[in-house]
Amino acid sequence: MSAPLLIDRQGAVAILTLNRPEARNALSPELTCRLADAIDEAAADPGIRAVILTGAGDKAFCSGGDLALALPLLSGARQPQTDWDRRFLADRGIDTRIAFRGFEMNKPVIAAVNGACMAGGMEVLLGTDIRLAVPEARFALPEAARGVIPFAGALVRLPRQIPYALAMEMLLTGGAIDAQTALRAGLISRIVDPAGLLEAALEIAHRIAANAPVAVQQIKRTVTAASGLTLDQGYALEDTAKAVVMATEDAREGPRAFMQKRAPVYKGV
Repeated sequence: MSAPLLIDRQGAVAILTLNRPEARNALSPELTCRLADAIDEAAADPGIRAVILTGAGDKAFCSGGDLALALPLLSGARQPQTDWDRRFLADRGIDTRIAFRGFEMNKPVIAAVNGACMAGGMEVLLGTDIRLAVPEARFALPEAARGVIPFAGALVRLPRQIPYALAMEMLLTGGAIDAQTALRAGLISRIVDPAGLLEAALEIAHRIAANAPVAVQQIKRTVTAASGLTLDQGYALEDTAKAVVMATEDAREGPRAFMQKRAPVYKGV
C-alpha cells in the first residue's frame, strides 16, 4: 500500500500530497498525524521557503475527516485500534493543527485544489495563503447536515475571507459553491486547467522561494496577526516586522544586487 501522504522536495519548495484518492483524500488518523509531522518539519527546516498542498487523483483535494475512521474516534463511537488512532486521540489539537489553527506556520502555503474541497479539507484550505483550483473544484462545509460543526477554524475564518452572507449560507445550509463562485468571492486566487495545476503552483512557490525568506515570513506573520486588530495595533506589528527585516544582511543584499544588476543571493540572515 502506498503512503497516505507523499512528500516531495523541489529545491526550497516542499510538495505535500494527500494520497488517499480511493477515499477522496479523506483525513484518516494516520494521514492527519503524517500531515501534522510534515508541516512541523517544513516550518522548522530553514531550507524550505514555501509549501504546496494538494491531493492525489482528479476527484478531490480533500473530502474532510474520514467519517468511518476519524470522526467516530472523536465522538467515542469507535475505540482506538492502531498506534495512529491512539496518537490521534492523545495529541490534543492535532486535527486542528493541520488547518494551521493554534499553530504559526511561518512559511507560505499554496493550495493546489484538484477537486472537491469539503468539510475538514475546506478548513485546511482556509489556513493556506494562496489558492489555485481546477474548474471542477467544489467547496463546502456540510457539517451542520451531519449533526456537527466545523471546528478547525472555519467559523472564524470564513466570514473574514469571503462576504458574510455567502459565508453564512455555506455554513448554515452545508451547500457547495463552484470554482467560479469561489473566485468571485475571493476564496481562491485563480482557476487553472487541471493539466497545469501543479506547474502553476510550483511557479508561484519558486518565485516566493527566490525572495528574502525573513521578509517573506515577516510579511505573512504580520498580515496574519493583524487580522481583527485596530489600525494602530496593526501598525505596531508592522513596525516590529520592519525592525526585524532591516537588521538582516538580506536587507542590504537586495538593494545592492539591484544596483549591480544581478540576481540577489538571499541567505535568510
